[in-house]
Amino acid sequence: MITDRLYRLAVEQPEAVFLVFEERQYRYGEFCSMVSAMVDRLHGKGVRTGDHVALMCGNRPAFLVCWFALSELGAVCVPLNTGLMADGFRFSLEKSASSMLIIEPEFLAQRQPTLNEMDATLVVLEIDDSMESTPTAPVTRKERLSPQSDLDLNSILFTSGTTGQPKGVALPHGAYEAASDDMAESLALTANDRIMVFLPLFHANPQMYAVASVLSRGATLILLRSFSASRFFSDAIRHRATGFTYVGTVLSILDKHHPDPRKDHALRWCVGGGAPARIWETIETRFGVAVRELYGMTETGGWVSMNTHANARFGSVGCARKGVRLSILNDQGQAVAPGEKGEIVAQSQDPTMFFLEYWRNPEATAETLRSGWLHTGDRGYMDTDGFLYFDGRQKELIRRGGEMIAPTEIELQLLKHKHVQDCAVVGVPDDVMGEELHAYVVTRGGIDAAALHAYLTTKLPSYMAPRYFSFVSAIPKTETQKIKRHLLAEISAEIIDLAVTRS
Repeated sequence: MITDRLYRLAVEQPEAVFLVFEERQYRYGEFCSMVSAMVDRLHGKGVRTGDHVALMCGNRPAFLVCWFALSELGAVCVPLNTGLMADGFRFSLEKSASSMLIIEPEFLAQRQPTLNEMDATLVVLEIDDSMESTPTAPVTRKERLSPQSDLDLNSILFTSGTTGQPKGVALPHGAYEAASDDMAESLALTANDRIMVFLPLFHANPQMYAVASVLSRGATLILLRSFSASRFFSDAIRHRATGFTYVGTVLSILDKHHPDPRKDHALRWCVGGGAPARIWETIETRFGVAVRELYGMTETGGWVSMNTHANARFGSVGCARKGVRLSILNDQGQAVAPGEKGEIVAQSQDPTMFFLEYWRNPEATAETLRSGWLHTGDRGYMDTDGFLYFDGRQKELIRRGGEMIAPTEIELQLLKHKHVQDCAVVGVPDDVMGEELHAYVVTRGGIDAAALHAYLTTKLPSYMAPRYFSFVSAIPKTETQKIKRHLLAEISAEIIDLAVTRS
């Protein structure tokens, strides 16, 4: 279990700093006392092995205290997106079969009406300052009431749910242990590393890439409440950060916010997914930070391929993770040759590395886990050296006149335009072409649809230039900056049909 590593480090290096939050440092020894105190508190509230407990908490020490305490008790943690409201909040609680909700008071006030409407009796525990305070007397670790195996359930993480209801990804203890060792090795971490985290802790990215890897080497976690482009480098310098985790949007924002070189920091690397090639190159040359681009999803225990410190190729998402086998399948389910595109599928030698199931969703589980392979629903190809290249979501691909188009390709080109701040492209039904392209654009200056169309035709094949444009104030996204494409059609905005304009 991942808590075994935390407690072991508390014995081996009790005075080493585990967590930095704002102006406070928590050493391994004192943090374990806080976790043990929380174990006693939760046990006193009736939490037992196998119970499901929802946790709605922002980036603060209390999240980690509760997360570790629930693991220590053998309970299942259900971290909830702090943006969930009304039906989405109710769905996650009911679907996960949670018997308790641990929640910050400000989040509770907004959701109390929903809780009042629910039939099930749910114990509610409000997060308070005592959860983040060192006990006056050290609290020792208790003997576990029931042993836990690597296959036992640790967490249920709900996917972003960009279409339809979210799915609860059931992750075993073994997935976190594997992530701890594999990520530390891939990044060549040492006890001197200090990993900065600003992405929400309720997602797999910071849990797998940062929290787990820190425990492999006895390193330090720097926890920020949120991402700030303007404060990014000052935070990194103040906390002496050596690395950070990212999603592609974070790197793009840093590129635009810091146009001049910045190398007055200790950052050596960053790890995550979704970095466009141009942004990748910029981060490395302008800021001196090695981009460890990877590919994966919550279901794969965080990632299945990665550009490591020892083996990397620009533009790829790296080679297969240790103990993972990758393949590319065509529409008939047959493996294709290097260079040919198809669906990315993965297989793990260790049954505890990947997710166990979609909680209470056997149909979705059977669709994803087939014949010993995890079907990602993503498109890509591999080169002759085994490096994987991501080519977009299969379900997001747009078929226009027989051509399969990845909207991300168009979006990346639009984002290079100096007057484009953000954008999203979707397919819309068309009687002749099957689907046409509709671009939603957030501008930062004077630009019209015809000019953007003309610009794209200089960067992409003509069939990839959108027919429809809408100028909007913002693109709907999840907390991890994934586009909520299904919500774009609900935005009230003028639709500019360039086919009519040109005619």
